[in-house]
Amino acid sequence: MTRLRDPETDRRFMGEALELARSVLGLTSPNPAVGCVIVRGGRVAGRGATAPGGRPHAETVALAEAGARARGATAYVSFEPCAHFGQTPPCARALVEAGIARVVVGCVDPFPKVRGRGIAILKRAGIEVSGGVLEQECRALNEGFITRVATGRPFAILKLAATLDGRIAAAGGDSRWISSTPSREMVHRWRREADAVMVGAGTVLADNPRLTCRIEGGRDPVRVIVDGHLRAPADARVFTERSNAPAILVTTRANLERARIRYGSARVEVLGAPTRSGELALDDVMEEFGRRGWCKVLIEGGAHLAGAALRQKIVDRVALFLAPRILGCGLAAVEGLGFDKVKRSIRLAGLSARPVGDDWLLEGRPVVGLKAR
Repeated sequence: MTRLRDPETDRRFMGEALELARSVLGLTSPNPAVGCVIVRGGRVAGRGATAPGGRPHAETVALAEAGARARGATAYVSFEPCAHFGQTPPCARALVEAGIARVVVGCVDPFPKVRGRGIAILKRAGIEVSGGVLEQECRALNEGFITRVATGRPFAILKLAATLDGRIAAAGGDSRWISSTPSREMVHRWRREADAVMVGAGTVLADNPRLTCRIEGGRDPVRVIVDGHLRAPADARVFTERSNAPAILVTTRANLERARIRYGSARVEVLGAPTRSGELALDDVMEEFGRRGWCKVLIEGGAHLAGAALRQKIVDRVALFLAPRILGCGLAAVEGLGFDKVKRSIRLAGLSARPVGDDWLLEGRPVVGLKAR
């Protein structure tokens, strides 16, 4: 791929393509969220983002808007144009047929049927291709899709909200509200961007949450309740709340029939999972979600599910909202890990910190068994 012609211009229009992709994040699974901006003579001729459900693709939408103005133009695409025939023809071929003169690609698509092939189609047609523009940002936007392609399971974010002394609730169970309003609004945006939100039975019992996305223009993720002992009430709001998204109860295979009788309905799916060492095999559950084409799962608690998710190594990022409060007692944020030495504990690599309202948001990648430096 060639070097940038005008780095500042390329970054500006790729930034616009990224914003288009971000506007549909969470709506396009099993496909990545992609944005495309077609520019001719320094002016935007067409814009497009992947449609909900994954089709039509961003390039198709942008080319339709640009029409004849696409000939001789530059296309800025946040993800490599697809190269294979699926339910629609390849986008790389559509760019060629539209007469696009140059394509600027944010990052390469890791999907084996596409990886490098879309770029090859463009180059064979004599189209100039520039790559790596805002590459890190483009990859981060589709971290869920990239993880599913690489591992067969969705990208998992473990969200925790705790006091400075690591408590997620007071001794009596009260947890409203530890985090600030801006922090809670951010979590609702994350729900919109996720295919599913997951909680344990303890959270359902303590908080009776709806697990819906309560922001303007939001859409509800699938609500997943992990309940190996069928403790959650069948009339809990997560099962009865009116939503376009279904609820899924995950339990042991031994409890499957009993769970279907108690919870099963047109709005609630019951899923049986294997057990290992006396607990549900969450890695198997995540692989099932990957087979469904899901790209991102938001794990919201509680402490037992957080510990199990970390122990079974299904967490790709920990997001901890630290509130400026001290309880001195109450429920710990994570339970059941039981490391007997500090050097065997989980540390967060690539740690970042930023203020969100009155809170601090700490984010990092969990790494097991490495000494802190």
